[in-house]
Amino acid sequence: MCKVYAQDHSGPAAARNYGVRQATFPYIAFLDSDDHWQRRKLERQYAYLADNPACRISHTREKWLRRGQYLNQKKKHIPGDGDIFAQCLRLCTVGLSTVMMKRELFDQVGFFDESLQCCEDYDLWLRISCRYPFLLVDKPLTVKEGGREDQVSSQLALGMDRMRIYSLRKLLDSGVLDCRMHRMALQELKKKITIFGNGCLKHNKMELGRSFFDLIPVYEEKAMKNFPVPGERS
Repeated sequence: MCKVYAQDHSGPAAARNYGVRQATFPYIAFLDSDDHWQRRKLERQYAYLADNPACRISHTREKWLRRGQYLNQKKKHIPGDGDIFAQCLRLCTVGLSTVMMKRELFDQVGFFDESLQCCEDYDLWLRISCRYPFLLVDKPLTVKEGGREDQVSSQLALGMDRMRIYSLRKLLDSGVLDCRMHRMALQELKKKITIFGNGCLKHNKMELGRSFFDLIPVYEEKAMKNFPVPGERS
């Protein structure tokens, strides 16, 4: 039996969190309004998870559709299998509509961050991938339709770097990363701050740009304090 729930518009993160909280089945799957599932997608993905009971989350390959034409994906967008933390740091390569995951994961890593207008999926995949592997169903079971002006990612494209910086800072401050992951996340934070900060300076937003550049030595100092390099004096 299908149940439909509704609430006042509060953004995609709030809508998904509301849906997760209403769910009673131990597995959760998502489907955005501009995406499509291939036939038997849920059945086949559930079977993969059943065959790999230690896995808590899986995703599938997807086809990209723009204005009726299928697009070839660049290598960096091809989803990974297993430890995908490094890939998740760089960009969001886990399509939300491809995911099936155990409901209990939200109790362990937290829900979608409702303060984010977009990139809430990037934020969640970081929190999951630093703890658990992703099981890839290596079949294009999801169709992603992009390029529409009403999509949140299109409307907020200019703010995405800033939101990802926020997510990286939050992850670095969480204390859940080991030394290797912390250094990887710090390098990505510095890279994204440099890109965003230079963009601010280019558009004469000097104060905003400098405020972001000032974050780099702060997080470098935190890293040296929490993960000192052997042989170096504190």
